[in-house]
Amino acid sequence: MQIQRCEVGLTVDDSLMRLYVAEPAVPGQYPAILFYSDIYQLGGPILRLADRLAGYGYVVAAPEIFHRLEPIGTVIEPNDLGRLRGNDRAGRTAIADYDADAVAALAWLQGCETVAPGQIATLGFCIGGHLACRAALNPGVKAAVCCYPTGIHSGKLGRDRADTLERLGEISARLLLIFGEHDPHVPPQGRETILQALATASIDHKTLTYAANHTFMRDDGYRYDPAATDAAWVEITTFLASLGA
Repeated sequence: MQIQRCEVGLTVDDSLMRLYVAEPAVPGQYPAILFYSDIYQLGGPILRLADRLAGYGYVVAAPEIFHRLEPIGTVIEPNDLGRLRGNDRAGRTAIADYDADAVAALAWLQGCETVAPGQIATLGFCIGGHLACRAALNPGVKAAVCCYPTGIHSGKLGRDRADTLERLGEISARLLLIFGEHDPHVPPQGRETILQALATASIDHKTLTYAANHTFMRDDGYRYDPAATDAAWVEITTFLASLGA
Protein backbone atom coordinates (compact mmCIF):
# COMPACT_ATOMS: atom_id res chain seq x y z
CA MET A 1 0.00 0.00 0.00
CA GLN A 2 1.41 3.41 -0.97
CA ILE A 3 1.95 5.78 1.95
CA GLN A 4 2.27 9.48 2.65
CA ARG A 5 4.21 11.23 5.39
CA CYS A 6 3.95 14.41 7.44
CA GLU A 7 5.36 16.06 10.57
CA VAL A 8 3.16 17.08 13.51
CA GLY A 9 4.16 19.22 16.48
CA LEU A 10 2.59 18.70 19.91
CA THR A 11 3.36 20.85 22.91
CA VAL A 12 3.81 18.78 26.06
CA ASP A 13 4.70 20.61 29.28
CA ASP A 14 6.00 23.60 27.28
CA SER A 15 8.24 21.37 25.14
CA LEU A 16 7.68 20.83 21.42
CA MET A 17 7.38 17.12 20.64
CA ARG A 18 7.69 16.16 16.99
CA LEU A 19 5.58 13.30 15.66
CA TYR A 20 6.62 11.63 12.42
CA VAL A 21 3.41 10.36 10.85
CA ALA A 22 3.20 7.81 8.03
CA GLU A 23 -0.16 6.58 6.77
CA PRO A 24 -1.82 5.07 3.70
CA ALA A 25 -2.19 7.46 0.79
CA VAL A 26 -5.67 6.17 -0.02
CA PRO A 27 -8.24 8.27 1.88
CA GLY A 28 -10.05 6.47 4.68
CA GLN A 29 -9.83 5.52 8.33
CA TYR A 30 -7.23 3.06 9.53
CA PRO A 31 -6.04 1.52 12.82
CA ALA A 32 -3.29 3.56 14.48
CA ILE A 33 0.05 2.70 16.02
CA LEU A 34 1.92 4.84 18.55
CA PHE A 35 5.41 3.88 17.40
CA TYR A 36 8.43 4.23 19.71
CA SER A 37 12.07 4.37 18.63
CA ASP A 38 15.13 3.13 20.44
CA ILE A 39 17.55 5.54 22.15
CA TYR A 40 18.76 6.90 18.81
CA GLN A 41 15.41 8.54 18.01
CA LEU A 42 14.03 8.76 14.47
CA GLY A 43 16.91 7.76 12.23
CA GLY A 44 16.70 5.87 8.95
CA PRO A 45 16.37 2.33 10.33
CA ILE A 46 13.46 3.30 12.60
CA LEU A 47 11.68 5.35 9.94
CA ARG A 48 11.98 2.49 7.47
CA LEU A 49 10.23 0.25 9.97
CA ALA A 50 7.54 2.88 10.57
CA ASP A 51 6.99 3.35 6.83
CA ARG A 52 6.82 -0.39 6.26
CA LEU A 53 4.18 -0.77 8.96
CA ALA A 54 2.13 2.10 7.53
CA GLY A 55 2.11 0.27 4.20
CA TYR A 56 0.15 -2.53 5.82
CA GLY A 57 -2.71 -0.11 6.44
CA TYR A 58 -1.92 1.79 9.64
CA VAL A 59 -1.59 5.39 10.75
CA VAL A 60 1.84 5.28 12.39
CA ALA A 61 2.86 8.14 14.71
CA ALA A 62 6.45 8.14 15.99
CA PRO A 63 7.42 10.71 18.67
CA GLU A 64 10.88 12.06 19.41
CA ILE A 65 11.29 10.61 22.88
CA PHE A 66 14.00 13.05 24.04
CA HIS A 67 12.36 16.28 22.86
CA ARG A 68 12.91 17.95 26.24
CA LEU A 69 16.68 17.49 25.95
CA GLU A 70 17.49 17.49 22.23
CA PRO A 71 16.66 20.03 19.48
CA ILE A 72 13.76 19.07 17.26
CA GLY A 73 14.81 16.75 14.45
CA THR A 74 17.84 15.37 16.29
CA VAL A 75 18.97 11.89 15.24
CA ILE A 76 21.54 10.31 17.55
CA GLU A 77 24.17 8.33 15.68
CA PRO A 78 24.32 4.61 16.61
CA ASN A 79 28.01 4.62 17.53
CA ASP A 80 29.87 4.54 20.85
CA LEU A 81 29.39 8.26 21.48
CA GLY A 82 25.75 8.08 20.41
CA ARG A 83 25.13 5.17 22.75
CA LEU A 84 26.47 7.23 25.64
CA ARG A 85 24.40 10.22 24.57
CA GLY A 86 21.19 8.22 24.12
CA ASN A 87 21.54 6.46 27.46
CA ASP A 88 22.29 9.78 29.11
CA ARG A 89 19.14 11.34 27.66
CA ALA A 90 17.09 8.33 28.70
CA GLY A 91 18.40 8.59 32.25
CA ARG A 92 17.71 12.32 32.45
CA THR A 93 14.02 11.99 31.48
CA ALA A 94 11.50 11.61 34.30
CA ILE A 95 9.04 8.72 34.14
CA ALA A 96 6.22 11.24 34.46
CA ASP A 97 7.50 12.98 31.32
CA TYR A 98 7.44 9.76 29.31
CA ASP A 99 3.89 9.18 30.56
CA ALA A 100 2.79 12.70 29.64
CA ASP A 101 4.17 12.24 26.12
CA ALA A 102 2.18 9.02 25.71
CA VAL A 103 -1.03 10.70 26.85
CA ALA A 104 -0.50 13.59 24.41
CA ALA A 105 0.31 11.33 21.44
CA LEU A 106 -2.62 9.01 22.15
CA ALA A 107 -4.98 11.99 22.44
CA TRP A 108 -3.78 13.25 19.08
CA LEU A 109 -4.39 9.86 17.48
CA GLN A 110 -7.84 9.61 19.03
CA GLY A 111 -8.74 12.97 17.50
CA CYS A 112 -7.19 12.25 14.08
CA GLU A 113 -9.76 11.97 11.31
CA THR A 114 -7.85 9.20 9.53
CA VAL A 115 -7.79 6.95 12.63
CA ALA A 116 -10.56 4.39 13.01
CA PRO A 117 -12.30 4.89 16.39
CA GLY A 118 -11.22 2.46 19.09
CA GLN A 119 -8.38 0.95 17.09
CA ILE A 120 -5.11 2.13 18.63
CA ALA A 121 -2.06 0.03 19.45
CA THR A 122 1.51 0.73 20.52
CA LEU A 123 4.80 -0.68 19.24
CA GLY A 124 8.40 -0.02 20.14
CA PHE A 125 12.00 -1.19 20.18
CA CYS A 126 14.48 -1.40 23.07
CA ILE A 127 13.60 1.53 25.38
CA GLY A 128 10.70 2.03 22.99
CA GLY A 129 9.52 -1.51 23.72
CA HIS A 130 9.28 -0.55 27.38
CA LEU A 131 7.53 2.70 26.47
CA ALA A 132 5.06 0.80 24.27
CA CYS A 133 4.23 -1.47 27.18
CA ARG A 134 3.91 1.46 29.57
CA ALA A 135 1.73 3.41 27.12
CA ALA A 136 -0.64 0.42 27.14
CA LEU A 137 -1.50 1.36 30.73
CA ASN A 138 -3.67 4.05 29.14
CA PRO A 139 -7.30 3.11 28.48
CA GLY A 140 -8.14 2.85 24.81
CA VAL A 141 -4.94 1.04 23.81
CA LYS A 142 -6.05 -2.31 22.41
CA ALA A 143 -2.72 -3.99 21.73
CA ALA A 144 1.01 -3.48 22.32
CA VAL A 145 4.05 -4.94 20.56
CA CYS A 146 7.21 -4.77 22.66
CA CYS A 147 10.38 -5.65 20.76
CA TYR A 148 13.30 -6.56 23.05
CA PRO A 149 11.94 -4.16 25.71
CA THR A 150 14.64 -3.00 28.11
CA GLY A 151 14.11 -2.16 31.75
CA ILE A 152 10.67 -3.67 32.38
CA HIS A 153 12.15 -6.38 34.59
CA SER A 154 14.54 -4.00 36.39
CA GLY A 155 12.57 -0.76 36.52
CA LYS A 156 15.25 1.04 34.50
CA LEU A 157 13.71 3.55 32.12
CA GLY A 158 14.37 7.14 33.15
CA ARG A 159 15.60 9.38 35.92
CA ASP A 160 13.54 7.55 38.52
CA ARG A 161 12.51 3.92 38.80
CA ALA A 162 9.69 2.76 36.53
CA ASP A 163 6.91 0.76 38.17
CA THR A 164 5.81 -0.84 34.90
CA LEU A 165 6.30 -4.41 36.11
CA GLU A 166 4.18 -3.84 39.21
CA ARG A 167 1.42 -2.18 37.15
CA LEU A 168 1.04 -4.81 34.45
CA GLY A 169 -2.28 -5.83 35.99
CA GLU A 170 -3.71 -2.46 34.92
CA ILE A 171 -3.23 -3.30 31.22
CA SER A 172 -6.32 -4.42 29.32
CA ALA A 173 -4.50 -4.54 25.96
CA ARG A 174 -3.19 -7.72 24.34
CA LEU A 175 0.60 -7.91 24.39
CA LEU A 176 3.12 -9.36 21.96
CA LEU A 177 6.64 -9.53 23.40
CA ILE A 178 9.60 -10.25 21.13
CA PHE A 179 12.98 -11.15 22.59
CA GLY A 180 16.43 -12.07 21.36
CA GLU A 181 17.84 -15.20 22.96
CA HIS A 182 21.31 -13.62 23.12
CA ASP A 183 20.20 -10.17 24.30
CA PRO A 184 22.39 -9.07 27.24
CA HIS A 185 19.99 -6.25 28.11
CA VAL A 186 17.04 -8.59 28.65
CA PRO A 187 18.76 -11.75 29.94
CA PRO A 188 16.92 -15.03 30.57
CA GLN A 189 16.17 -14.16 34.17
CA GLY A 190 14.79 -10.81 33.07
CA ARG A 191 12.52 -12.46 30.53
CA GLU A 192 11.34 -14.92 33.16
CA THR A 193 10.56 -12.09 35.59
CA ILE A 194 8.39 -10.40 32.95
CA LEU A 195 6.60 -13.61 32.00
CA GLN A 196 5.87 -14.49 35.62
CA ALA A 197 4.42 -11.03 36.21
CA LEU A 198 2.23 -11.31 33.09
CA ALA A 199 0.96 -14.71 34.20
CA THR A 200 0.24 -13.45 37.70
CA ALA A 201 -1.67 -10.49 36.28
CA SER A 202 -3.56 -12.77 33.82
CA ILE A 203 -2.59 -10.56 30.87
CA ASP A 204 -3.49 -11.80 27.40
CA HIS A 205 -0.05 -12.10 25.83
CA LYS A 206 2.14 -13.94 23.36
CA THR A 207 5.91 -14.24 23.67
CA LEU A 208 8.40 -15.00 20.90
CA THR A 209 12.13 -15.57 21.38
CA TYR A 210 14.49 -15.66 18.41
CA ALA A 211 18.10 -16.87 18.24
CA ALA A 212 19.21 -13.27 17.87
CA ASN A 213 20.86 -10.43 19.77
CA HIS A 214 19.52 -7.15 21.08
CA THR A 215 18.15 -4.65 18.51
CA PHE A 216 18.20 -7.33 15.81
CA MET A 217 15.62 -5.47 13.70
CA ARG A 218 17.88 -2.43 13.08
CA ASP A 219 19.22 -2.83 9.55
CA ASP A 220 22.33 -0.67 10.07
CA GLY A 221 24.18 -2.55 12.78
CA TYR A 222 26.27 -5.67 13.31
CA ARG A 223 23.45 -7.29 15.31
CA TYR A 224 20.96 -7.06 12.43
CA ASP A 225 19.38 -10.42 11.68
CA PRO A 226 17.33 -10.35 8.46
CA ALA A 227 15.83 -13.82 8.93
CA ALA A 228 14.72 -13.14 12.51
CA THR A 229 13.43 -9.74 11.44
CA ASP A 230 11.32 -11.23 8.65
CA ALA A 231 9.94 -13.89 10.99
CA ALA A 232 9.12 -11.30 13.63
CA TRP A 233 7.50 -9.05 11.05
CA VAL A 234 5.06 -11.79 10.04
CA GLU A 235 4.12 -12.27 13.68
CA ILE A 236 3.73 -8.54 14.29
CA THR A 237 1.49 -7.92 11.31
CA THR A 238 -0.61 -10.99 12.07
CA PHE A 239 -0.99 -9.87 15.69
CA LEU A 240 -1.97 -6.34 14.72
CA ALA A 241 -4.37 -7.49 12.01
CA SER A 242 -6.92 -8.38 14.66
CA LEU A 243 -6.82 -4.86 16.13
CA GLY A 244 -10.20 -3.97 14.70
CA ALA A 245 -11.80 -7.31 15.49
